[in-house]
Amino acid sequence: MNEAVVVNANPSDARERLLTAAYALFSRHGVQAVGVDAIIEQSGVARQTMYRHFASKQDLVLAFMERREAVWTYGWLADEVRRRAEDPRARLLAIFDVFDTWFRRPDFEGCSFINVMLEHPDEDHPLHRAAALHLERIRDFVAGLALDAGIADPQGFARQWHILMKGSIVAAGEGDHEAARRAQRLGALLLDQTGRTR
Repeated sequence: MNEAVVVNANPSDARERLLTAAYALFSRHGVQAVGVDAIIEQSGVARQTMYRHFASKQDLVLAFMERREAVWTYGWLADEVRRRAEDPRARLLAIFDVFDTWFRRPDFEGCSFINVMLEHPDEDHPLHRAAALHLERIRDFVAGLALDAGIADPQGFARQWHILMKGSIVAAGEGDHEAARRAQRLGALLLDQTGRTR
């Protein structure tokens, strides 16, 4: 959701311009394919200035993922799910309604956290660890919905639901425009079979 980037700082703020440029480029192309030169060119910030704000490209990628979480996970996905449904179980299924709209967009870019993790497969790499943490926070959001829905094992359920979410994103990247609807049908079956505390 590149257009969801909100610049809160003064447009002349070099750090914000760098982060906005990095967000657009990393979201669309991944972090490995985008060099520092492209970020400098798009932001209009001098190289020396960039390194005053971000000691390395890795630091910029970490800042990008923090921004992505604020914009994508909380500012878009969580807000849209809450807007579309009030019942907790319906909110779980609404995740795939939100995804369905996203998957059909011409600028669908996939999950940046998955992309970063795959680009840095070493589990000890700082970017891999950071991406995994951001994915964990998405599971925490799902677990919160599951808890509200009275599901007996919200953390275990969230892991299953997150597999459906990630799988549908990958399928959409393959060109399956019905991936969210397919995942939603599987999700409805999972909900019907899941134990509840109430």
